[in-house]
Amino acid sequence: MRARYAGIDIGGTTTQVVLCTDELAVVDHMEVATPAADGGTAMVGAALDALRMLLGRVPSDLRGVGVGAAGVVDASTGHVLVASDSFTGWAGFPVTETVEAALGVPAFLDNDVNAFLRGEVSKGAVEGEPYVLGMTLGTGVGGAFWMGGELFEGPHGAAGEIGHIPGFGDLPCTCGGRGHLETLASGRSIGARYEERTGRPTTARDVADAADRGDPDAVAVFEAAGSAVARAILITAGVVDVTTVVIGGGVSRAWSLLEPAILRALAAEPPVSGHPVRLVRSALGSSAVAIGAASRARTARADGRRPDGPRSGRPAATVQGQR
Repeated sequence: MRARYAGIDIGGTTTQVVLCTDELAVVDHMEVATPAADGGTAMVGAALDALRMLLGRVPSDLRGVGVGAAGVVDASTGHVLVASDSFTGWAGFPVTETVEAALGVPAFLDNDVNAFLRGEVSKGAVEGEPYVLGMTLGTGVGGAFWMGGELFEGPHGAAGEIGHIPGFGDLPCTCGGRGHLETLASGRSIGARYEERTGRPTTARDVADAADRGDPDAVAVFEAAGSAVARAILITAGVVDVTTVVIGGGVSRAWSLLEPAILRALAAEPPVSGHPVRLVRSALGSSAVAIGAASRARTARADGRRPDGPRSGRPAATVQGQR
């Protein structure tokens, strides 16, 4: 049997499970509903059931399992520290301990945005790039840094959290702050900004459809979102000189609207270094987090260690994740 690595992406609505080769090629995958209201045991149990089905279809020498999860996580203990109100009984749950006990192989836990960036650097749109800002535009806005060929989390675990820096107006954010990027560029905010303009409640997907039909209010909302993302990119480029950016999450499905708005804003005010921004959309799509989680398990086994340190200082604002 060939060596395989599994990656699990536990989101608020669905759980993605992939089985990968040593080269991170996906040999099989499965998506199941996340029983988010039933607690951590049920959530991890659903993921393990799906993984066992994959292992039954593709007999494998399973070497390790990586888990990417929405929420504040402590990678050193494998526990979820803080979770949004979309989850019941998830905060404090011992994810890696439960997976290891069930499967008898090493398991590793990561925040979903970090796992997203690992996936894109390992096998996706920015494969092999040494310096990358990863951004996910979904229910919330998340960010992560790849610096010098490694994930850089900072001394408190909050490096790259571009979604929750101020300076983007004065609208209230879900984290309790005001004027954060998330208030303009998340899926939830795109719907809210459109409702403010029109009085019609709707979703980000519907706003994108309306923009495609030429609705001026919808176009304006996406223009504002793209301009805000560009400003966040310029802040990053000015502070840490990173000009390669990969964007994923549900909002990135409206790439034909988002990309031109970002590029227009970047053209009007390029990075201070004069180096052009390389802006790319996620190549792995909905599989990015799971593949990134599998990549972590593979790297950890190759190094003979558990990579990364504690994440207990990560701000609670990141619990939105990317879905």
